[in-house]
Amino acid sequence: MSLSSVLLPSSARVATRTSEPAPTPPAPVAVSAVRPHWSDRLAHGLLVLAALALTAFVLAPIVTILAKSVQDRDGALAGLSHFRAYLETPALWQSVWNSLWVSALATALTLPLAFTFAYALTRSRIAAKGLLRNLALIPLLAPSLLAAISFIFWFGNQGLFKPLMGSAQIYGPAGVVASLVFATFPHALMILITALSLTDARLYEAADALGTSTLRKFFTVTLPGARYGVISAGMVVFTYAISDFGIPKVIGGSFPMLATDIYKLVIGMQDFAQGAVVSLMLLVPVAVTWCVDARVQRRQMALMSARSVPYMPRRSRRFDISMAVFCWLMAALMIAVMGMAVYASFVKLWPYDFALSLDHYRVGLIEGGVVDSWYNSLRLAAVCAVAGPVFVFATAYLLEKTQGLARLRGYVRMLAVLPMGVPGLVLGLGYIFFFVPAANPLHGIYQTLGILVLVTIVHYYASCHLTAVTALKQLDSEFEAVSASLKVPFYVTFWRVTVPACLPALLDISRYLFVNAMTTVSAVVFLYGPDTKLASVEIVNLDESGDIGPAAAMATLVLLTSVAACIAYTLLQRVLERRTQAWRQSQASD
Repeated sequence: MSLSSVLLPSSARVATRTSEPAPTPPAPVAVSAVRPHWSDRLAHGLLVLAALALTAFVLAPIVTILAKSVQDRDGALAGLSHFRAYLETPALWQSVWNSLWVSALATALTLPLAFTFAYALTRSRIAAKGLLRNLALIPLLAPSLLAAISFIFWFGNQGLFKPLMGSAQIYGPAGVVASLVFATFPHALMILITALSLTDARLYEAADALGTSTLRKFFTVTLPGARYGVISAGMVVFTYAISDFGIPKVIGGSFPMLATDIYKLVIGMQDFAQGAVVSLMLLVPVAVTWCVDARVQRRQMALMSARSVPYMPRRSRRFDISMAVFCWLMAALMIAVMGMAVYASFVKLWPYDFALSLDHYRVGLIEGGVVDSWYNSLRLAAVCAVAGPVFVFATAYLLEKTQGLARLRGYVRMLAVLPMGVPGLVLGLGYIFFFVPAANPLHGIYQTLGILVLVTIVHYYASCHLTAVTALKQLDSEFEAVSASLKVPFYVTFWRVTVPACLPALLDISRYLFVNAMTTVSAVVFLYGPDTKLASVEIVNLDESGDIGPAAAMATLVLLTSVAACIAYTLLQRVLERRTQAWRQSQASD
């Protein structure tokens, strides 16, 4: 066989043939398949374990609620009888209507306030933007109950401004809406700041060149560019409002809502089947808003390109002064609400003796043994802040940076974002149904700190997962490709390259879990035991028993703990960034 018959394509080989008989074609050469590295199989095994863990702690409790809703008290199949009984009860329908219109009103009030505040921070030249932003985010560091307690001290039956209200009452829908606006404002603000920050200055330059008025620019350029952020913020606020338990429990009075109905059915009446039905009713509007938000996110297009010019606001004295007045007024309201609860915790006997005292801390918390709940919350937050980021980030790494098991990856991704559409109260009820039966091998963790850690991490898993995925997508896949070509195990690359590069995101996840573990109420209200009662749950119990002073003291203690933790995280991040993020600083200087 000539060399040309091997190297030339078939058409060329036809032209070079002679009268000689055609040579016998060579036997096919067996190509050995590339054997996967043993570390790839280890990665597959770890991904399977992560899938099993998410199935047990995310999917199984939700499925158990669905099963419980069609069973009677003895566990026999009851069909849709519980749903028919629910639909035939006018009082429960009233709770549905109350939850919907209160949540809608809170959303309608929060969005304009948060949008104006975010607009001032991103489109004006006001001073102290960082301080104003931090003051607006203060409610994130305290339980939602703190807002309700503060409004009681301001406008309750013995509140400072009660004479101004006449016959009106803060207990009921007015107090619930006001407290929800305060609690949801920072959640909407963070989304809207991001939406308004992604702006191409060329659009405004073109509008100015065409002589477009300021109002027309707002409705044709600003608002359309931020519409997806506005919709997302609205969905988040509505979901938070309709699923919150602490605020209607503290300040709602006799005003029925779905979240408090679940609590009464499960704790007061021990009617778990009906509680499952109400949980599913609460899940419906949350699922609808989650689906709407997901569809909006898919339709969103990039607003910034490689040719985009960052928008720099121009100085306008009248506009800047008006925005500054609005922002400082909102900041003053935030301080007034937060400060009232803190101040009341030091008042000796409200409203008769305003002398400052530590009696609520010393007698109400320490001598009453209630301070143990704060210690339990601190332990819970510490464990969540360590264990949560490890599992979340490792699972996200296995999904994004390893290969194989495509179908399993889709399943794990679905479970990772599923908790975003499940209210904490529903998730906690699902944990009761799933872990209480003695036949469950995991029954032993019920009413222990372990189950509180699990439900807290799962409750906030979706946000942590999306943060981790965003950080991992910023890293070039060549790191893993080079490691694979050099036969370096994936866990070496993970530890030496990925973790140091993504350390800021890891610290953000840890801080997020710590603060939320200190302040969460709804997800843990059904799961604590005699020795694992948490500070946030204790606030509800103290308020229910009429000890609003110690309740304010406990809320203040949680707030101060969260503030101290955030300061510690900030200092830790600065120290670690000097050691692990020098490459970012060098790139910025270049």
